[in-house]
Amino acid sequence: MTSSAAARILVVDDEPDLRTLYELTLLREGYQVDCTDTVASGRQLLAAQAYDVLITDMRLPDGNGLTLLHEALAPGRRERCLVITAHGSADSAVSALKAGAFDYLTKPIDLRRLRLCVASAIQQQPGQAAGASAASAPRQTPDAALDDDARAPAELARLVGQSPPMHTVRTRIARVSRSMAPVLIQGESGTGKELAARAVHACSHRAEGPFVAVNCGAIPESLLEAEFFGSRKGAYTGATHDRPGFFQAAHGGTLFLDEIGDLPLSMQAKLLRAIQERQVRVLGSPQETAVDVRIVSATHKDMALAVAEGLFRRDLYYRLNVIDITLPPLRDRREDIPMLARALLDRIAADSGVAPPALHDSLLNQLQQHPLRGNVRELENLLHRAMALGDGKALAASLEDDVQSVHDGPAATVASPSAAASGPPVGTPSFAGAHSHAAGADPADAGPGARPFDPASGQPLADGELPKDLQAHLDAYEADIIGRALERHGFNRTATAASLGLSLRQIRYRIARLNIHVPGQDADNLTVQAIAALQAQGAEAPGDELEDLRLKPLPHAPGQD
Repeated sequence: MTSSAAARILVVDDEPDLRTLYELTLLREGYQVDCTDTVASGRQLLAAQAYDVLITDMRLPDGNGLTLLHEALAPGRRERCLVITAHGSADSAVSALKAGAFDYLTKPIDLRRLRLCVASAIQQQPGQAAGASAASAPRQTPDAALDDDARAPAELARLVGQSPPMHTVRTRIARVSRSMAPVLIQGESGTGKELAARAVHACSHRAEGPFVAVNCGAIPESLLEAEFFGSRKGAYTGATHDRPGFFQAAHGGTLFLDEIGDLPLSMQAKLLRAIQERQVRVLGSPQETAVDVRIVSATHKDMALAVAEGLFRRDLYYRLNVIDITLPPLRDRREDIPMLARALLDRIAADSGVAPPALHDSLLNQLQQHPLRGNVRELENLLHRAMALGDGKALAASLEDDVQSVHDGPAATVASPSAAASGPPVGTPSFAGAHSHAAGADPADAGPGARPFDPASGQPLADGELPKDLQAHLDAYEADIIGRALERHGFNRTATAASLGLSLRQIRYRIARLNIHVPGQDADNLTVQAIAALQAQGAEAPGDELEDLRLKPLPHAPGQD
């Protein structure tokens, strides 16, 4: 007999044959089983007896199984709930998981899957004595687990900070880890989404299983199916042996899908089926294979917007976003910077095999004033650089110049000294606003409310005066708007395009056409020069050739997308 032999299970299903099948299967596993067929009788049994696991059908003669689910999840109850849904009833499964169900089963029930789910549900909790059932041993609440440093997993402790947003994040992670429900982690780049995913895994009953992290945006589209689901020998040219996929590698554990928003639409449908059916078809195999994984995904994108624009499947988003965790940007929890900086320094020093240096208060004050657009990742990089340039004793002056230079603006850190000395190329719109090109204009006055100027003369237009060159006038306004948007988003073209309702290709084309200088992106100047060369040829330059060049994807500048 296992330690779960005394576990008591309640089965609620109105189909006698299925109820008997579930009962016999569970009795053979050594469990104590009670069966009933209605919501009313199920409520009576729950009132009279504590159970380890409740298994209930969603559709019952006198009501919905969610009623029993809510009863079992009431304060003081210990049951973990498994719901049975009809085949293809994804909405019911998602509703049950959001309501607090541990997991769900789809008809027709796979008995192996039933045994596995029940075993996972009754798995003993930390500190539970062997041989004791979950019903007889008190479970630790998420808040209590957080307050007990000895019990808190190390991965959860790595989410440093005592601010209210971080306390909310850790509490939510500890709470949602108890179920099998998919989790979607959202947050800006550098906020620690993978750390949160690892914490979800470490706090769950799957902590002893594998944690497989996948960057969905880094896999070529032609290899996605083989990488996710595996392949058989001979399935394609070069497949010389059987190869497991990510789902097989994560069997019994957690599959972390990072940057899920970058997954192509063609793969989204296949992923949806794998998540919904919990089976995958290995490339080159005629049969599907059952997999037992929990899905945790993450993205920095606005997924609701991606769904609205048709870039991401609504049904897949619905299945992935059963439980959401939003990580706050560092600017919204600046009170955590001192604690976070010291924790990062300790980790960096440990990796380097040196003693962690002290942090001066003056430096901490500067860090708290720093924009930190890259969030925790940028803070860690700053501290890495400070340790490399410092004397190994204290971090103060060694970082002050770096912090100040970055604080002054992205151009100060990206542009070369020669570029800074010479200024932007001739004819390049300034990010203080295209309106500031007028002689004597104050950059502070630039913006939509400033007096329009005539690019031909470089002078402000008088009231009622029309521009002499309308196209140049409109281009100047467009360059001003794009320039200010680029500066606002740290010269990240992807974020800039999204804020202006443009695609990445459109924003890159406009940057090149308007000759907007972006620090560190000289690659686009090649296209600018080529276009200018064709324009200089006048009638000798074929119109199609010029248009093709303008629409051709521009060279990629690392770090800007």
